[in-house]
Amino acid sequence: MSDGTLPDLHFRHLTEDDHRPIAALAREWWEDRAVRHATGRAWFRHFGSTSWAAVTPDGTIAGFLIGFPSVDRPSVGVVHLVGTRPNVRRRGIGRALVQRFVDDLASRGVVQVESIVWPGHPGTMAFHRALGFVADDGAGTMRLYGTPAFPEYDGDGEDRARLVRDLRPPVVPEASR
Repeated sequence: MSDGTLPDLHFRHLTEDDHRPIAALAREWWEDRAVRHATGRAWFRHFGSTSWAAVTPDGTIAGFLIGFPSVDRPSVGVVHLVGTRPNVRRRGIGRALVQRFVDDLASRGVVQVESIVWPGHPGTMAFHRALGFVADDGAGTMRLYGTPAFPEYDGDGEDRARLVRDLRPPVVPEASR
């Protein structure tokens, strides 16, 4: 399927039973131990109902999204981790997972979704920008790797960009109506 079309997939919420297979995929897909640890069992046990899997007709997980509504900021949803099989990337699976997450949380009253990412990964940045996320450029940010980001956000040397997507419809000025 090299034409970039979305393969035949079924989308469903994650369950705790998905922990082992997705943790194995994380080991296979990413060398970064921090990313692999981001798939701990608690994510599946406590956030499965807001997280998603894209599954092929034969039951293979083609991609997943772990996300949740913020407990402290109920109007905000958080994309914790998105991953797709390397052999099916660039076919719209990640986009479809994010859209299901966004639609699901918007129906629950969430008006903004954010994702905290390393600003030096061009693929991650391009993916989020293509989906309408913009980098927070507010207080405490500085340009890192060409993007407004928070230096040492997650500790020494752990710079992060806070990418935000507003789910509210744009306000049309009265004169434009």
